[in-house]
Amino acid sequence: MKDTILVVDDERSIRYSLRRTLEEKGIKVLEAKKGEEAIDIIQREEIDLVLMDVRMAGMSGLDTLQKIKKINPKMLVIMMTAYGTTKTAIEAMKFGAFDYVLKPFDIPKMWELVEKGLQTNQLMKSSVSFEKKEEEIDVGTEYIIGNSVQMQEVYKLVGQVAEKDVTVLLRGESGTGKELIARAIYQHSKRNNQPFLAINCAAIPEALLESELFGYEKGAFTDAQVRRIGKFEQCNGGTIFLDEIGDMAVATQAKILRVLQEKEITRLGGNETIKIDIRLIVATNTDLEKAIEKSKFRKDLYYRLNVVAINLPSLENRKKDIPLLARYFLKKFNSELEKDIRDINSKTMKMLTNYSWPGNVRELENVIKRACVLCKGVHILPGELSLDLKEGNLIEIKGKKSEKRLEKLLDELYSEILNNPGEYKEEIMSIVEKGLIIRALKEAKGNQSKTAQILGINRNTLRNKIEKYEIKIDKDVKI
Repeated sequence: MKDTILVVDDERSIRYSLRRTLEEKGIKVLEAKKGEEAIDIIQREEIDLVLMDVRMAGMSGLDTLQKIKKINPKMLVIMMTAYGTTKTAIEAMKFGAFDYVLKPFDIPKMWELVEKGLQTNQLMKSSVSFEKKEEEIDVGTEYIIGNSVQMQEVYKLVGQVAEKDVTVLLRGESGTGKELIARAIYQHSKRNNQPFLAINCAAIPEALLESELFGYEKGAFTDAQVRRIGKFEQCNGGTIFLDEIGDMAVATQAKILRVLQEKEITRLGGNETIKIDIRLIVATNTDLEKAIEKSKFRKDLYYRLNVVAINLPSLENRKKDIPLLARYFLKKFNSELEKDIRDINSKTMKMLTNYSWPGNVRELENVIKRACVLCKGVHILPGELSLDLKEGNLIEIKGKKSEKRLEKLLDELYSEILNNPGEYKEEIMSIVEKGLIIRALKEAKGNQSKTAQILGINRNTLRNKIEKYEIKIDKDVKI
């Protein structure tokens, strides 16, 4: 189903330009010449995002925004403004605008902002439900699947904390479904009629994360040409999900602590104290206790975050749920890919159950999707699983068969170690490890979070090894 964007501007040329740009991206576009018309459309139509000018004849963009927020507090509105009216656009942020874009448009930047808005809308709109009987599953809803003892404990905790306005710490390996649990908590909370924003702390460079969260004043740094509202201020009254908080710099951690203790923030380069009211849900795959020992995570912040901790089990530790998950994904991708696959072959299911799943539920989902694409019959067969999965099972089920493929290389390396005394042994080990890291970085196009996932280590460990081996992304990886 196409996303729908409402463009509100009294200039016909602007509406035409945006319609053409957005329709090229496969988006349905509705138009309004003035605020009153926009209000009428919003009350009649299902709108995913609004692009609205600040200055319009009749009802101003600011007044229209306030009326929209009364109708639907979760409606995402991006304000469009000329440079001279930026101050008004920033005022609009205080009334709940998602962001603003300057005229004349820089199309790539404008599209990047629109994509963020549509993704955020999807996160808020996508219903998250707990498992039902297979025949009752609605493919338009995301489900938290599993009836293992470990997942029953997760369900119990979610039910206990969702309506209580407390901070929640989600712990678990990458791919275990931490964001899905965060959204389930939000959707069952008292703040479910307010915004929900998700920020991946590992995906944003340290230098930018602080300004992304807290905003900045004009002149706070070289490129700060105008004031910018941060996510905390933008999401006031709602819920913020900070994923991979274990990767956050210690200096930024101190500011998060202030948010929790004082319920206030200060923009970068500013002196004004801004009161905020948000619920914080955080997640990490990092061993926070070890990070505290190494002074990489603040102990006082840890105690503030650890009000309620929910530990998400790895798929390896709840193998009983693998058939349920596999069949759920089969039903989901049957619908998405317009396939009619009835089931998963028993031998295929045995392979799925015996595999260790280092990428957890996310990896299983990707494997089933690929198998659905390749499946030519009515049952998924072993040959339709991904090559990596089959090799993984050869290692686990058939023992040494896959190891023979590495035997020659290992013999050569071992011979080098035996014939070279002293530190050279460590050098050979380092060469192998460094080579694997560079290979994975190339595969992930320099994305460190994805690289860590490929190698089965956390991002802090990867960062330490990159520093240890002095790997230069631009030079060694050559993206």
